[in-house]
Amino acid sequence: MGAKNVNSYPSNRINVSNNPIITKDVGDNRAARRKPAGMPPKVRARSNAVSRLPPGLRQVLWLSGHSCMNPFGAHNAGTMNKNILTKIEDHVGVATLNRPKVLNALSSELMDELIAALESFDNDREVRVIVITGSEKAFAAGADIGDMAEASFLDMYEKNNLARWLKIKNVRKPIIAAVSGFCLGGGCELAMICDMIVASESAKFGQPEINLGIIPGAGGTQRLTRAIGKYRAMEVILAGKYLSAHEAFDAGLVTRVVSKERFYAEAMILAREIAKRPPIAVQIGKDAVCKALELSLNDGLEYERRVFYSLFATQDQKEGMKAFAEKRPAKFEGR
Repeated sequence: MGAKNVNSYPSNRINVSNNPIITKDVGDNRAARRKPAGMPPKVRARSNAVSRLPPGLRQVLWLSGHSCMNPFGAHNAGTMNKNILTKIEDHVGVATLNRPKVLNALSSELMDELIAALESFDNDREVRVIVITGSEKAFAAGADIGDMAEASFLDMYEKNNLARWLKIKNVRKPIIAAVSGFCLGGGCELAMICDMIVASESAKFGQPEINLGIIPGAGGTQRLTRAIGKYRAMEVILAGKYLSAHEAFDAGLVTRVVSKERFYAEAMILAREIAKRPPIAVQIGKDAVCKALELSLNDGLEYERRVFYSLFATQDQKEGMKAFAEKRPAKFEGR
């Protein structure tokens, strides 16, 4: 079936592989801090937020064209047609983060579009597995800092934007994150809410929110700790340490590590393999594994038994066992 379109900042020394520009200590970027006359309050807040960032982080964001380095916002520099690109290929729904000029920063609009795409895939019987990906340079480098810089507790509490991340958790079909380059802050949290992570050798995982006077708020302290343990999670969250792709794999955060040229292709190979399996059993299997992180062992075992028995009510179970006995490939239809 063919494709179908459906719609450590630890110091100021930055050394990013494959980017020879960012190889030395950098100071204040004065040009980025200049404030045009008559600057509106929201624009001034964005500019002030930039001036308080660590110098090294300011330079990385400036070189990458991050929206918070442009106090009037990224859209004045050029409007994207879509924040999310979607397609369906071989029963795999693909959602591509499409804000390359800002390293796929997770704006409110992008998150709304992503959640809508995932819910659409979840309700489409043609789709059996979902892949979320970005670019070779960045899966997602985090949230738009300028949007939050002057927010109060009441602003954040009343908007409650992070609650919508639960909609991603509630997607029934398995989600694979195909990650290359920067996977930081909210980007790392987005990858961790997925069910599997295929990472390129260039991937860098981190929760650098501590450098901004906050902590992760979309699951970083909880999912990262469950994945890699308390002691490593403490270093990542409290010291702002990055994990390389191989460190993340060794710690149990990543499913597999591949070359940066193959990260998307390998994620699609894995997705297609899962898509060949019985869809209802796949979805129930995902749910049962996720329950293991939430339930006691006895409750988890009881839940597993119940859903195991329930699968004997499906046509796919009858087809799978009949095909096995007849020594032929099974044809699963998700019924």
